[in-house]
Order: sequence, then C-alpha cells, then structure tokens
Amino acid sequence: MEPTGIGAIRARLRAAEAAAGRAAGAVTLIAVSKVQPEARVRAVLAAGQRVFGENRVQEAQGRWEPLRAEGAAVELHLIGPLQTNKARAAAGLFDAIHTVDRERLAEALARLAQERGASPGVFVQVNTGREPQKAGCDPEGADALVARVRALGLPLRGLMCIPPEGEDPVPHFRLLRGMAERNGLDGLSMGMSGDFEAAVAEGATHVRVGSAIFGARGG
Repeated sequence: MEPTGIGAIRARLRAAEAAAGRAAGAVTLIAVSKVQPEARVRAVLAAGQRVFGENRVQEAQGRWEPLRAEGAAVELHLIGPLQTNKARAAAGLFDAIHTVDRERLAEALARLAQERGASPGVFVQVNTGREPQKAGCDPEGADALVARVRALGLPLRGLMCIPPEGEDPVPHFRLLRGMAERNGLDGLSMGMSGDFEAAVAEGATHVRVGSAIFGARGG
C-alpha cells in the first residue's frame, strides 16, 4: 500500500517530479479538504500546507472564512461544479475556479470581475470521458469555450479533467495536454489520490489529492 499523509504525499510528489525530469515544486499540491473534519484540516495546515481544494461554495465558506479570520493564509481552489447563482460567492472566496464548463458561467464570472476589479484564476473543465453525469464541456467544445473565456478577459490558467473511474487515466491526461498545447495553455489540473504520479508524468501542473492526505472522507 502506498504511504499516505501530507509528508508522504509531498515526498511522492517530489519523486514523481524528479522521475518526469521536472523541477522540484513544478506541480502545485492541492489538498482536497471537502467533507473532512476540522481537526484533520487544522493538522494539515499545521504541517505547512497552504493550498486547499473544496467542492462546494457553502461548505467552503463555513470552513475557511473562520480560519482566514484566525489568520490562516491559504489559497483556495474550487474543484466541484459551480452553479451560476453561486458565482458571486465563489468569486469572493476562491483564488482559482477549476470547473468553468459553459459560456453562461464564464459570462457571469466576467461580469463579476468587471464589478469587483478582480477575478479568481480560471480553468476550463473538460469531460474527457463524455460521461453524462459529470460536469465539464465535451472535448469537441473545449476550443470554443477557451476562446470565449479569453474573449471575456478572464484570467485563464489552463484546463481540468476528472477521468472516468475504473479507466486508465493516462489517455485522458494526454487528451487534455494536447488540448492545452493546441490552445497555448500551460496549466493542467489533473490527477487525484490514485493517479497523481501518472498525471505528473503527463504534465500536470496542479494535482488534487484528498483521501491520500486526510484519510477516508469524513471518517
């Protein structure tokens, strides 16, 4: 069984970077704190982790607004689907949104950016497996959505995907990397607890690791 915990995951990430011929620290580790007990989150904070991912706006507000009020200097990434009516709250809370998957959401974020004079970084989510139950634009629509996000003036950082469970993730990572290269994008948000080393080998710049850091969700 692979070693887990924040220290072990950092070591595995550094080893994966080295194996891929990439610089140490080239990949941002996002600790996915969704539905984790506060004690576990505080322990990972105490270990020096400063980049966290959440799935839901309301849960993230309840967790991180008090911790930030206490002085926790963290970078927050939204990695779950975003309803357009939650865009205002998300724009005020998160430093990056990885799940922009439709024009209407991009347009709402652009209006908020004009109003606020600032915007979170944006990743376009691509449903590489074309799974009907999963968020993300279809691969065929990715180029058009990237162009629209750029036209709206949003700070586009890259692309994101969640490969289908039970499938080899590598073809999905390669598909996403090809789309990013075609569109002149550097950011690749891909790889989770079970496959982040493979994602690093395929060029990931952000990996989203939850259970391998915190243990089973909510347990």
